[in-house]
Amino acid sequence: MEILKADYLITCDEDFKIIKDGVICFDKEILKIGTAREIADKFKDANITYMGKNSVLMPGLINPHVHLEFSANRTSLEYGNFIPWLNSVIKNREEILHKGNSEIIDKSLESMLHSGTTTLGEISSFGDDFESCLKTPQKVIYFNEILGSRPDSVDILFESFRSRLRVSEESRDESFIPAISIHSPYSTHPILAKNALDIARKEDYLVSTHFMESQAERDWLDNGNGEFIEFFNSFAPNAKPLSSAQEYLGLFYDTSALFTHCTKATENEVKTIKDMGGSITHCPVSNRLLNSGRLAIEKIDENILNLGTDGLSSNISLSLWDEMRSALMMHPLGDLQKLSQQLIKMCTANGAKALKLNSGVLKEGKDADIILLKLPDSVKDSQSLMAQIILHTKKVERVFINGKNITL
Repeated sequence: MEILKADYLITCDEDFKIIKDGVICFDKEILKIGTAREIADKFKDANITYMGKNSVLMPGLINPHVHLEFSANRTSLEYGNFIPWLNSVIKNREEILHKGNSEIIDKSLESMLHSGTTTLGEISSFGDDFESCLKTPQKVIYFNEILGSRPDSVDILFESFRSRLRVSEESRDESFIPAISIHSPYSTHPILAKNALDIARKEDYLVSTHFMESQAERDWLDNGNGEFIEFFNSFAPNAKPLSSAQEYLGLFYDTSALFTHCTKATENEVKTIKDMGGSITHCPVSNRLLNSGRLAIEKIDENILNLGTDGLSSNISLSLWDEMRSALMMHPLGDLQKLSQQLIKMCTANGAKALKLNSGVLKEGKDADIILLKLPDSVKDSQSLMAQIILHTKKVERVFINGKNITL
């Protein structure tokens, strides 16, 4: 059992309670939080370890959307617009994947751990990330991805997907949870999506998908025109949209689904996602690099929003602190302090809710996934604590996952 005290204990609970000079007692789960006096009254003669000046204890960060298989990318891909980027991914994919060996993927996971990410949702297209995700100390929701738009390839693609899903299921434990990813409405044949989602409903798998990431996708699904015409003509002449946006959303009924990006989603589509109990993963850096537009988070129920980095195919960092800093600058509307609190909640409680985890909040009975960080100086105004944490944190001091102190 550990009992730790910090200058600030950020619970990330429903009231976003912050306990000054707070103490947390935990083993695998959180046993008690409160003031030093409250903990001492409950645990007589307890040894309380003070974490030091300007210390902050809070839930571990949760990144629901990352593509580790592209961790070797640095300058190979073309940024600035979605279709040129997508073409560059297809052109350079084999080279990037070949470079992205287990050592590179391990380093990406290690960098995420050092920045305080205790859980991640890995979107696995090929399975090259499998061994690294099995051995990392972090919790991994392992989304086996399915995609392919050609009707004559449906059976082969589905069997390949099922084989990868079975392999990951054989390794399931409390820290490695298999899941399903449907790539997108423009790239996945409805038969593939329907068959995979039938498995998700039957076996209660979490589901992730990219949705309305670009204007090109919007134009293609709505009208069958725009930049995707030339893209598809290069390998599938006379191609037509596989479904409308609303038809695609309808495939996800009765699933627990995360919809990533949504920058071009309509108000009605966002409402559909909310009504079905889904969530939206916001990836602001990726959206900027691919010219996807700004997700208007101020118009969306904050309880269904979480924050992800996407992969290094469309980002330069897998740190959620870097992502939060970018989000602070990308969303100039409203109060800075409220936005800072919302972003931290998106990376903790909301991420846990989207991934159906017993974490993301410092509360009795929750998993003891906890990080310790230290500010460079004291905070004069506690109202600005969240903003100061986002602005100054790059690496954390300590990480606990299920109460275990992870060596950094």
